[in-house]
Amino acid sequence: MGLNVVEKILQSHLVSGTLDGEGEIGLRIDHTLTQDATGTMAYLEFEAMGFDQVKNELAVSYVDHNTIQTGPENADDHRYLQSVAAKYGIVYSKPGNGICHQLHLERFAVPGKTLLGSDSHTPTAGGVAMLAMGAGGIDVAAAMGGSPYYIASPQVTRIELSGRMKPWVSAKDIVLRVLEVLSTTGNAGTILEYGGKALATLDVPDRATITNMGAECGVITSVFPSDELTKKFLAAQERVDLWKEIVADPDAEYANTIEIDLSELEPLAATPHSPGNISSVATLAGTKVDQVLIGSCTNSSYRDLKTVCKILDGNHVDPSVTLGIAPGSRQVLLMLEKEKLLSSLISAGARLLENACGFCIGNSMSPTSDAVSLRTSNRNFEGRSGTQSANIYLVSPEIAAIAAIHGRIMDPSLMDDMPYNRVKMPSKFIIDDSMFVHPPAKGDDIKIVRGPHMGAVPNNKPLEKDLKGVVAIKVEDKITTDHIMPAGRRLKYRSNVEAYSEFVFENTDASFAKRAAANRDKGLHNVIVAGVSYGQGSSREHAALCPMYLGVKAVVAKSIERIHVANLINFGIVPLLFVKAEGYSQLDPDDEISLIGLRDAIAGDGKAILQNVTKNVEIALKTDLSERQKSILLAGGLLNQIGSAAK
Repeated sequence: MGLNVVEKILQSHLVSGTLDGEGEIGLRIDHTLTQDATGTMAYLEFEAMGFDQVKNELAVSYVDHNTIQTGPENADDHRYLQSVAAKYGIVYSKPGNGICHQLHLERFAVPGKTLLGSDSHTPTAGGVAMLAMGAGGIDVAAAMGGSPYYIASPQVTRIELSGRMKPWVSAKDIVLRVLEVLSTTGNAGTILEYGGKALATLDVPDRATITNMGAECGVITSVFPSDELTKKFLAAQERVDLWKEIVADPDAEYANTIEIDLSELEPLAATPHSPGNISSVATLAGTKVDQVLIGSCTNSSYRDLKTVCKILDGNHVDPSVTLGIAPGSRQVLLMLEKEKLLSSLISAGARLLENACGFCIGNSMSPTSDAVSLRTSNRNFEGRSGTQSANIYLVSPEIAAIAAIHGRIMDPSLMDDMPYNRVKMPSKFIIDDSMFVHPPAKGDDIKIVRGPHMGAVPNNKPLEKDLKGVVAIKVEDKITTDHIMPAGRRLKYRSNVEAYSEFVFENTDASFAKRAAANRDKGLHNVIVAGVSYGQGSSREHAALCPMYLGVKAVVAKSIERIHVANLINFGIVPLLFVKAEGYSQLDPDDEISLIGLRDAIAGDGKAILQNVTKNVEIALKTDLSERQKSILLAGGLLNQIGSAAK
């Protein structure tokens, strides 16, 4: 039996386990990336683990999230990141250079290599056949120290693409169709591999958009083959020597196959408040729009923005609309400037934003109250924009640009006065790597610079024999890491867990942090009760780290998303699932609960009984853990385990 693309990459990096779809596998990691919102803590953890140098082929520290500075915190963190990079052998990407995923795709991604990043959209590099995965910062820190990265032996689903996209249909519509088929839940152990005759019509910028937003399905990652179009992209980036062909064998097998005929697609949109709420643009036509924002790691490539420039050229933004445009990198900006395309944006009335994540994470460009905002980014969770009452729609750059001109969502198939020209990828990009700071050959004498607000990495205690405490909060389905740990204006606290913990569940239950801290200080353990798909969204480990600091010892849910499960385990919080869904209805906030013999249950078969003391009800729970995960939980978290091993 032949191998598919995923299996070929996995086999060449397998450290432990087998590719039989059962159990856990360990993978050697070639590249790591961090960004400043998650990376600061990752490097604090790297230091706490006692490593003296990065062991990967390449580690890059990008600054792209916290580039808005209202106070010294972000600037201090960036100074820390640059000093850490110099000391430990890490490439540092300065603020303004661009978004980590766009930059890594342009300048570092290599077919067949593995990449682990402290950001859930790291799979972007799957557009050039990297096995690129998002993870919590502590997993990235461990990988930088030479440890394998562990995932469940995956099921590989083939997305078979045929046909050719019609005018006004783009890669964004392909991935929105994938989300419509798979939804945002239930795909935790899956890797998506794209194939089919239509691959010949999708260049690397297209592919990267698709792999980027595949993260919203909750899959491990998404991968395209490395073919002649991959080679063409790397040649345009002056990196063709790193290309190699990686394609599925003719007799490769897959767990599932999903067929998508591109010729049948129409422009699509994700409607509030989930990337999985898919509607056709035609059904939304006429919806009044207040704001249009184009950019983010999903749709900020040269080709995306040149398309926008062509649509805006000779037109003007509707007086009632604010249009903001954020290039993904300096390379994109330089290319547009060289071709004299920026003038079309400026003349049309667009606001040119920094080459950064910006509006996508809610740290700038928040819309007005009750606004409708069209965005080309990848998430539209409630409140993520910084405005709780706003309605965010996710669309392609083409649909966004048209709406900016007309002040409402338009069905482009009915617009005879606007021709559509698909922009091709250039044969050569402008190469300017001057904002990458490479480390010295030896960093022994480098002094690490720490800002006064920076805190230490808190440790948990080893898992106790019994857990007795209270239900500190009960939440519903699809609670995201944005719900748990807000980003936006709170991002600057990421390097100080004590300060950041004050905002846990801020927009869900503003009193949670104080109540949980009070319980902790009284010696009571806090338990979070949740519905389906708890912890979906970003990889931010603070959604586990800060609750741990507040005394949360367990999350009991109908289901928990993959990266969040790993983060909970890494910080000593037990992830437990209801054996029967009705157990959820038998727990309420402030109920006194007891899990007798929890430590033995974790060490054994993972079956536990939760006693609701308040209601006098017993609820069956379970957890399915590898021996490695069990040992981490019993130790009280990964830092404790590594520290014990070091001794």
